[in-house]
Amino acid sequence: MDDDKVQDKIEQPQGGEILITMEGMIKSNIALIDKLSEEAKKLKEMLDDIFANDPTYQEHLEKAKEATKLKTATKQQILKQPQAADLNEKTKAIKSEIKEAQSALSDYLQEYQRMSGVNEIEGDDGEVREIVYTAKLVKKSSLFR
Repeated sequence: MDDDKVQDKIEQPQGGEILITMEGMIKSNIALIDKLSEEAKKLKEMLDDIFANDPTYQEHLEKAKEATKLKTATKQQILKQPQAADLNEKTKAIKSEIKEAQSALSDYLQEYQRMSGVNEIEGDDGEVREIVYTAKLVKKSSLFR
């Protein structure tokens, strides 16, 4: 066997080794995120206790709750007006359409990228946009609840 080929095999980790390393890195990050989340939860509870025991904060909190209730009631009253109700419904409908269009766009982009092998697309406005994906982990038990 040629010395260069032997050296390449020694220096180049195999695909399986890379996957094992990646899996280890993923598991380490999951453990770190869990540990930091637990620490953040404890610190937040301690901070919440400080706020709960401060009379000035509690007084201001009650005033803020009252103001929020008044604001909400006023908003609901205004939304009963025909013009405001109509605009509110149109806004909700447009937001729903945007969400549906974004979902369809995501599907189209995924298929476009798969078929073309290209990660960029130029819009009608001449702007070049990159196709990006975001991955996240969801516990399997959460999927079936």
